[in-house]
Amino acid sequence: MNPQISSNQINQEGHLTIGGVDTIELAQEFGTPLVVYDVAQIRSQIRAFKKVFEEEKVKYAVSYASKAFSAVAMYQICEQEGAHTDVVSAGELATAIRANYPMNFVSFHGNNKSAAELEMAVDHHVGKIILDNFYEIELLSQILEEKDSQINVMLRITPGISAHTHEYDQTGQIDSKFGFDLESGQADQALQEVLANPRMNVLGLHAHIGSQIFELNGFQMAAQKLVEVAAHWRDQFGYTSQVINVGGGFGIKYTEQDQPLKPEEFVRAIIKEIKNSCEKVDLPVPEIDIEPGRSIVGPAGYNLYKVGSQKTVPGLLSYITVDGGMGDNIRPALYQAEYETVSANDPQKEITQEVRIAGKYCESGDILAQNQALPDVKPGDILAMLDTGAYGYSMASNYNRNARPAVVFVENGQAKEVIRRESLADLIHLDESYVD
Repeated sequence: MNPQISSNQINQEGHLTIGGVDTIELAQEFGTPLVVYDVAQIRSQIRAFKKVFEEEKVKYAVSYASKAFSAVAMYQICEQEGAHTDVVSAGELATAIRANYPMNFVSFHGNNKSAAELEMAVDHHVGKIILDNFYEIELLSQILEEKDSQINVMLRITPGISAHTHEYDQTGQIDSKFGFDLESGQADQALQEVLANPRMNVLGLHAHIGSQIFELNGFQMAAQKLVEVAAHWRDQFGYTSQVINVGGGFGIKYTEQDQPLKPEEFVRAIIKEIKNSCEKVDLPVPEIDIEPGRSIVGPAGYNLYKVGSQKTVPGLLSYITVDGGMGDNIRPALYQAEYETVSANDPQKEITQEVRIAGKYCESGDILAQNQALPDVKPGDILAMLDTGAYGYSMASNYNRNARPAVVFVENGQAKEVIRRESLADLIHLDESYVD
C-alpha cells in the first residue's frame, strides 16, 4: 500500500476513506472528477504552526495564502482557527467578504493591483496592503487622499536569495517581478516615500523567496536579511519595524522522492534566526508573520477520477485515461509536477503495472502522471490522486469547454459540497449572440 496512505483510511469494504467518508460513495454522490478536502488535516496544520509560535513566546500571525485554494468555506475554516489570510485579487477579497471573514485579518498582495482593487481594499478596511512597487505607492496615495482615509502597509523586498525550487516558483532573487530591490536602493527610497505619507502606517517589511522549498538555509538567510534591513532602517531613518513577514513556501511530500521537513520545523528555525539576529543588532523582536498556503491545504486534498479508456502499445507504457486532467490540475503539464495515485476501490490491491495516467483534454501534454504504479483497473474504477489540495482547483480552467469539478469538505464522517460542480448552462451563461 502507498505509504502516504494510513491503514486507518481503509474501511471494511477495502475502500479508501477521507475524513471517515468512503471515496467510492463520494464519487457516486457528487460525481467525478471531484476535489475532496480532509478538514481535520487543515485544522491540524494551522494549529501546529500556531503552537510553535506560542512555544517560542513571540507575537505572530499565521496568514493562510489563499491563492493555494480560495473558497468561502476555506475562509470560514481559517476564521474558526484564528488564522489570518492574504489575498491577491478582488476575487479572493470578494470571496473572503462573502464568508464574513474579519477584514482586519486580511493582507492584500500583488505586483499590479488595479485602482479598483486598491479602492476595494480601502473601502473594506483590510488589515494591511503589501506594497510592491512605486506605481502602487502613488496609486494608493491618490486613493487614500480621495477617500480621506488611512491604511496599514508593509513593503515587500526582494532579498536576493534564490530558493532551490522550480524557476517559476522562485520569487526572492534580485531579478524578480516582485518587490523593491535592496542593492539598488529601491527599498530605502520606498520606505522614505511611505514614511512621508501620513495616510500610510508602515508596519514593517515582507519577503517571500519561493515555493515548495525543502531546505532550511534559504529561509534562515531570508530571516537574517530582513533583520539586517530592519536594523538599517532604524539606524538610517529612525524607523523601527513592528512586523517582519517571511512569507511561506514550505515544501510538502508529493512522492516518495520528496523528503521535506515538517512545515512547523521551518517556522521554528525562522523564529530562532530572527531572535538571534535581532539580539546581535540590539533590535526588539518584532511580530513574526508567515504565509503558508500549500503546506496547509496541499496534503489535505485529493482528486477523485473515474477510469475510462485504456491504450496499450507494445514496448511502451500503457495509457489509462480518466475523466479529468489539465482542466482541474494543470500543474503536471505546467510545472512537470508529480503526484502519487492509488486505486480508491482497493488501495491494498497488488501492484501489477506501470502506466501513464492521461487526462481527457485535447492536448498531448495532458498527462497527470508519466509513470505510476497501479493494480489492474477497469473502466468505472475510481482513482485517487493524493496531495492535490494546493493550486489544483485554484488554477482550474474550462479548457475544451469542460465544467470545473465540485469541491467537497469532509470532517468527522460527514461530507458537504462547498463548491458546486459547474453545469453546461454555467459554461455558456456569459456568451452573447453575434447574429440576431
